[in-house]
Amino acid sequence: MEYSLKKSLGQHFLKDEAICIQIAQAIEAALQQFQLTNLLEVGPGAGAITKHLINIPNCHFKAVELDEEKVAYLNKNFPSLNGKIISEDFLHTVPPFDEPFMVVGNYPYNISTQILFKIIDWKDVVPVSIGMFQKEVAIRAAAKPGKKDYGVLSVLLQAFYEVTYLFDIPPESFNPPPKVMSGIIKLQRKTEELNYTSHKKFILLVKTSFNQRRKTLRNATRALFEPTVLTNEIFNKRAEQLSLQDFANLTHQMR
Repeated sequence: MEYSLKKSLGQHFLKDEAICIQIAQAIEAALQQFQLTNLLEVGPGAGAITKHLINIPNCHFKAVELDEEKVAYLNKNFPSLNGKIISEDFLHTVPPFDEPFMVVGNYPYNISTQILFKIIDWKDVVPVSIGMFQKEVAIRAAAKPGKKDYGVLSVLLQAFYEVTYLFDIPPESFNPPPKVMSGIIKLQRKTEELNYTSHKKFILLVKTSFNQRRKTLRNATRALFEPTVLTNEIFNKRAEQLSLQDFANLTHQMR
């Protein structure tokens, strides 16, 4: 049974077997590190990584695949996957395990940022995740304060996860080759929570601050604080100069 590539779903399939093995080894190591047995792969496609993951000992594997053609292909070529594939959009999927689980995948570039925000929504049941992204997105996810790539994604993700950039994957490792470099990142759930007043206020502050990132915080977030609070020296800074803790602290002073 053959399959076709669907540009509308942002499909780029890995063909470099050495890279597939490297990713699978990183995933297996993370499962052992966190003593997890549940594993969810997002967008297995034609099974380049999947064929290694289903052989991990003592692993309860499931996959989410929107493309019905790929579901049929996977079920035919990997019979052990029958009944383990959730045929729907990952962005609308509910947690598929009752216990904590790991999320992994070669994510479609056109929804990769949304996938990261979905993982944040599942933070209480996903202690670790390894995924492939367009390198630009991977770098933004891992960026630290003061860097030009540091922004909304960096802050909201790193509020809950330690983000580690693992390695590059060149375009020629895929079929068809994307026009950009790809990167693998690992998300590791933090043990300590930031002390903010509410998640809603934290998100509002971060998004408002970076919405006009060239302006000082005072000008960018004027509507969120009383005038007396805006006299604080921290408001002379720009959003990219603030640490996660700075944002968390400021939520206590918001209107």
